[in-house]
Amino acid sequence: MNPYIEILRPGNALMGAISIVLVALIDKTFTLPVLLAMIAVFFETAAGNVINDYFDYNIDLINKPERPIPSGRISLKNGRNYGYLLFLAGTICGFLISYLTNNWIPFAIVLLADVVLYLYASKLKSTPLIGNLTVGFMTGFGFVFAGFSINNPNIIMTSIYLGFFAFVMTTAREIVKDIEDIEGDKADGAKTLPILIGEKKPAILAFILIIVDCALCPALYYYHIFNFYYLIIITIAVILFIYSAILILRNQDRRTASKVSKYLKIGMLIAFVSFIFGSL
Repeated sequence: MNPYIEILRPGNALMGAISIVLVALIDKTFTLPVLLAMIAVFFETAAGNVINDYFDYNIDLINKPERPIPSGRISLKNGRNYGYLLFLAGTICGFLISYLTNNWIPFAIVLLADVVLYLYASKLKSTPLIGNLTVGFMTGFGFVFAGFSINNPNIIMTSIYLGFFAFVMTTAREIVKDIEDIEGDKADGAKTLPILIGEKKPAILAFILIIVDCALCPALYYYHIFNFYYLIIITIAVILFIYSAILILRNQDRRTASKVSKYLKIGMLIAFVSFIFGSL
């Protein structure tokens, strides 16, 4: 794969754009602002990935040496400039959305995302828990951005509900990833939660967040946001989430953390599918 495509982590960026699709499906609205919102989220997520790899060069030399920058396929300077270009592209999309809808909140959200994603990569990532919460916040923020881009008061409230669920589960996954990456983070002098207090307590926190999110999942059906199909499919995701929570609570070695991180990602994809079928 071309390193300039690989560094975007296109699958990850597309997952971010899916939040826009899901909210559009719920509202049954497909307009130019919705399309621009999808593109904006893709660019912003990709920009965050690229600038994160730029700042994580030393850590990735240990944890992910095959990535484009540590492997030497993209220079540090080109990686940084590529990230800036992607941020600019996302910001232009945000401006166009606000111009077309006469609502400047989407543009403000994109500008905030630019700042938060850069600060996360440069400073916040190595800050205990704050870095995890930032990633969770930005993931949930995608749903909120979709709601304001559609500019329908009813769908805005729904998008906030969905954003909260995404925020909680993503935060849990980020804590698990910190457990997985503890060796490289130590070598780079990072101060993540597992480094400061050990792996067990962060694992307990991740467990609690996962269980809380699972317990709240039926609320989206109860409040008539989704139909019965959602309830059937989300059950599969909940089972996988609970299994992952038990795994990380029992064992915090790197292999288990890696497995749990993947399971949580798959569970989130299944949850997205439940949102789609639940809105039919």
